[in-house]
Amino acid sequence: MELNSVKEMAVGAETDMAVDVDVDVLVVGAGPTGLALGADLARRGVDALVVERADGLFPGSRGKGIQPRTMEVFDDLGVLDAIRAAGGDYPVGMIWQDGRRVGEHQMFDPAEPTDDSPYNAPWMVPQWRTQEILFARLTDLGGRVAFGREMVALAQDEDGVTVEFASGAPVHARYVVAADGGRSAVRRALGIAMTGETVDPGPMLVADVRITGLDRDNWHVFPPSEDTGGGFLAICPLAGTEDFQVVAQFPDGTDVDLSPDGIRKTVAARSHLSPEAVTEVRWASDFRPRTALADRFRAGRVFLAGDAAHIHSPAGGQGLNTSVQDAYNLGWKLGTVLRGAAPGSLLDTYEEERLPVAADMLGLSTRVHRGELRRGGATRQLGLGYRDSSLAVETRTDLPDGALRAGDRAPDGNVEGVRLFDVFRGPHWTLLTVGTDAEPPVLPGVRTARIGSYERYGTGVFLVRPDGYVGWAGTDARDLPAYAARAGLAVG
Repeated sequence: MELNSVKEMAVGAETDMAVDVDVDVLVVGAGPTGLALGADLARRGVDALVVERADGLFPGSRGKGIQPRTMEVFDDLGVLDAIRAAGGDYPVGMIWQDGRRVGEHQMFDPAEPTDDSPYNAPWMVPQWRTQEILFARLTDLGGRVAFGREMVALAQDEDGVTVEFASGAPVHARYVVAADGGRSAVRRALGIAMTGETVDPGPMLVADVRITGLDRDNWHVFPPSEDTGGGFLAICPLAGTEDFQVVAQFPDGTDVDLSPDGIRKTVAARSHLSPEAVTEVRWASDFRPRTALADRFRAGRVFLAGDAAHIHSPAGGQGLNTSVQDAYNLGWKLGTVLRGAAPGSLLDTYEEERLPVAADMLGLSTRVHRGELRRGGATRQLGLGYRDSSLAVETRTDLPDGALRAGDRAPDGNVEGVRLFDVFRGPHWTLLTVGTDAEPPVLPGVRTARIGSYERYGTGVFLVRPDGYVGWAGTDARDLPAYAARAGLAVG
């Protein structure tokens, strides 16, 4: 689908149409989380519906950084080429003072791509464009989004969840996923509390603008001074667009003026630019940086994902990425249970795995915001994993430090003409044999691959989950059938 047709499709799509009243999965919220989950479910043949309170997709840049691990997720979901075409590298920061450039600032620690990690740095794509791409992919796969559907109530029974809306017929679903943001109506209806703290008492302005007088080769940073009341200004060119993102910090208690004239005054007061340099304000919002974590990610047949489950400071670019990876973790588990291949208890592993990750990423975002940690290896999210999960079974012993283990992300690699990400890509499990003649069992629907010695994996048999993590690892396959049965894989 061409992106120039997405906006027309995504404004009012199915708003006035009668939507199905009985589905397998209802996803509430058409942000990056809900759209990614909808696309993943659609490619698995799950009867799912995404509903959105607004009449169209979110229009602003907000979460603009795609971390390397999420680039790998987007590769698997079939949207990486579109994401790469729509964005670009982050520019070098340029510090300004009194109208003069006084020095460069590297926003991220540098890293080179490697065979096992082909995406080495964050990729900038405005959130509205990411959502357009995910929406196009979802609809190409046959998925559906109904806009203008505001959830007002839900009720669970032993067979599913009935969701009522401000307008339109109720929808009954076997499972519901709350992907409706930090003020989640679903989470509040469930009575699930969030625990958190204010990261910074000062409110923040974020806006997408057209601006003259600044180059697009740098992320322009104007440090705070007494004249600005202690607040900074940052103006970043948004890759793939003609827009800039303006971010400004204000003292606690400030009533942030979001009008075009207010934004022009802020830019002029904190930089050498005139008010007229801001030629257009395309979107604007304000927020107070805070962190919060839901006390649980599941209540019966309802799951929390994305900002409905965890709220981040924007520093470090962890929020959108953690959210998309929630969807990536949950999608294959819902698909497996819905087709009857695994018991419902498999869904318990969603909270088991994702809540600790979200807690870690919240702490990371807060440390970056407060200047205690640079954006580097940890913020790329390639080291995240599930070693402590009940779905991670490591049967090898005496592994050296640094060895790949069950629960770790399955690395990429090019070995003997085989690229591992090409083998893993798709909604299937993969059984990978590395450097051994061990004969694994036949697992229907599981893709198999055999490669010679590859240092990144060592030697053994590896069962790779649909979301790209090693589920089971061993020197031979004697104990694999029991694991496969529990994970929803029939053994032949």
